[in-house]
Amino acid sequence: MMSLCELTVKGLLQSESKGDMKVRTVFDEQRMCRLYEKFILEFYRREHPEVVAEASMVKWALDEGLPDDLPVMQTDITLRCRDRVLIIDAKYYENNMQYRFDRPKIHSHNLYQIFTYVTNESAYGGDVSGMILYARTDCEQQPDSSFVINGNRITVRTLDLYCDFDEIRRQLDGIVCDFIKSGSQ
Repeated sequence: MMSLCELTVKGLLQSESKGDMKVRTVFDEQRMCRLYEKFILEFYRREHPEVVAEASMVKWALDEGLPDDLPVMQTDITLRCRDRVLIIDAKYYENNMQYRFDRPKIHSHNLYQIFTYVTNESAYGGDVSGMILYARTDCEQQPDSSFVINGNRITVRTLDLYCDFDEIRRQLDGIVCDFIKSGSQ
């Protein structure tokens, strides 16, 4: 709730002059992304006590040493249930696809990031999968795919926020149901 208030105060109010406030027509994409991440994380914490939902640190699966200059790997959302882990990387962009030779593609840096998280987490055991969860945009093409890389499932989905909350809940509940169901097979 505090993040929403902060976004409203800092992101919407551009200036004050003579008692009038001018409202920005475009939100700061970085602030919206952070709010989107927090919303999903808190939704799972509140609505799904059967899973542990957290923004966790992924340890590097190093063969030796621990260099000080390696970046920290902080997930947006990590869901844990028994020996299963789902790492969700929440993305909020104006354009949730990049184009190469006029063909829509998943943002390469997003795929590299989730692959790195999943690969390093899976080195410590358990069944680890990853998901890039884009906020739906008004673009014609929306990401929706699933594949296996090095034995780990990577899914790319779109969360439609342009609907009532019951539908948003249904979409987010579906992710947890698929996650739990795939672990019980």
